[in-house]
Amino acid sequence: MDWIDITVTVRGGMVHWPGDEDVVIERTQDLERGGPYNLSRAVLSLHSGTHVDAPLHFIPGGRGIDEMPPSATVGQARVIEIRDPVSITPTELEACAIAEGERVLFKTANSGRVWDTDTFVEDFVYLSEAGAMFLAQKGVRAVGIDYLSIGPYGEDASGIHKALLEAGIWIIEGLDLSAVEPGDYELVCLPLKVERGDGAPARAILRSLY
Repeated sequence: MDWIDITVTVRGGMVHWPGDEDVVIERTQDLERGGPYNLSRAVLSLHSGTHVDAPLHFIPGGRGIDEMPPSATVGQARVIEIRDPVSITPTELEACAIAEGERVLFKTANSGRVWDTDTFVEDFVYLSEAGAMFLAQKGVRAVGIDYLSIGPYGEDASGIHKALLEAGIWIIEGLDLSAVEPGDYELVCLPLKVERGDGAPARAILRSLY
């Protein structure tokens, strides 16, 4: 089976979390303008596009992204489709038979609408705090979602992040699951190894197990 790229392309001017650094990709040497080679620089938040949150993002003294075991986000994963148009709650999760050690990626209504615009979408589907506690109690290994935050915009989302990160769950945000059907996959998602990084951009791909 072919690999499916579920990574959002990093480009200048792309949508980002309000208040974060604007994403700038600048060509500093250009062959077409007489330069000796092509060379570019990038200015961006470590939480731009598809990225992984490290415990250090919300937990003082927590592990940085450079301390993430690759097995956290590499291996079998399950894409779960969420029907609720507002948030991911225990009511919907209870029917999914989520097991300890699973890597779960949530495909919500976000996938069909948020990546077509450079304007930040405020009313994206997010993981509720009760949903986060449910997943923490289940002992999953990693959780992914199809927009820039696992928690809501305009509210304090720290409780949602902390419930997951304190339970040792790594968070993948900014996935594009629009071309992915629910089911079981092989996941490869590796963030940049940034020393004491609170997060880092990542390349994420899936391959069906069937």
